[in-house]
Amino acid sequence: MDLSDKYISYIRVSTDRQGKSGLGLEAQKTVVNGFISQSGGKLISEYVEVESGKRNSREQLQRALEECKREGAMLVIAKLDRLARNVHFISGLIESGVPFRAVDMPEANRFVLHIMAAVAEHEGRAISERTKAALAAAKARGVKLGASCQALADKKIADANGYSEKIGPVIEQHKENGLSVRKIADRLNFDKVPSYTGAQWHPSTVQRVWKRYSALPVRPTT
Repeated sequence: MDLSDKYISYIRVSTDRQGKSGLGLEAQKTVVNGFISQSGGKLISEYVEVESGKRNSREQLQRALEECKREGAMLVIAKLDRLARNVHFISGLIESGVPFRAVDMPEANRFVLHIMAAVAEHEGRAISERTKAALAAAKARGVKLGASCQALADKKIADANGYSEKIGPVIEQHKENGLSVRKIADRLNFDKVPSYTGAQWHPSTVQRVWKRYSALPVRPTT
């Protein structure tokens, strides 16, 4: 693979994992720029891919590869071992035919990428199969899948009912005094009565609490 004096960098960061990765945007730039400087080359373009981990479009990677072809430049990335976990990235790099350098694995070539792609694909299938097997085993043992989510939902409902039991009588008293829903909201805000979420009261908020309070099986006495 012939070296080039023109480089185009591709940096990928994740919005939800960047802080945990130990190799964020600025760190990758520093590593890449240091590599290019030592190589006596010149950085002509930089492409940054910001992903949540759920998207595989790699739009910036495709643009970087296209410019590499037009300019006869070499693609440089900071950390191949992290990106190599994604089959889409590896496949795109292999199929492009663009020369590349990875700062953390400068010896990597097309053969190494093929091996990484095979390993990544195998690991993806293995994880999927283990997950399915674990769920099937849990179901066979009589475990109700999603029980934790249901318990969380039940707790949320119970908390909301408990709150309406406390505030419902106050709203009821204001209603008996002839206040409209809007005026009740204004009065609760004036009295600094916290809403269920801690936000300000609105007519819709009053209506929701009143509806829940009215639907309680046993109306508490005031």
